[in-house]
Amino acid sequence: MACNQYDKAPIDAISYEVPCLDYHHVFVSTLSRSRDTARVIFGEFEVESTDTLNEVPLRSCFDSEKRLPIWFWNISGRLQWMFNCARQIEGRRETRQRANQYIDLLCSSDEDSAVVTHGFYMHTLLKEMKKRGFTVSKAKINYKNGNYVIAER
Repeated sequence: MACNQYDKAPIDAISYEVPCLDYHHVFVSTLSRSRDTARVIFGEFEVESTDTLNEVPLRSCFDSEKRLPIWFWNISGRLQWMFNCARQIEGRRETRQRANQYIDLLCSSDEDSAVVTHGFYMHTLLKEMKKRGFTVSKAKINYKNGNYVIAER
């Protein structure tokens, strides 16, 4: 429930500082938050939406009527994701496959591109990019809104 509310919430229109490069493509996830963020950063640049950039979906680790803290649901759900538990909509294996599908798309264009995606998914995407020969700078453990990473090949 909280994840759905977050996905539908409007973004804060703050200024983001990203490197000035000659982007030929701006890729975003299918969430409106991703598209809105790209508009704030890049203006009216045409964006390309793809579900391969969507955040990793999160379900509760078990059914309960009892209210528990959000950190509990996040940690337990992500642990289930890590171990490919069928309770989660997508496991780590599927997230890695999806990241590699996106990397294939990115490499096929062979042009500088900007990507607006989500924090948890970004860890998997960057890990898979490194495996495929990308050099990644500014990688972090915790990403905050507006953080950027540069990946080059």
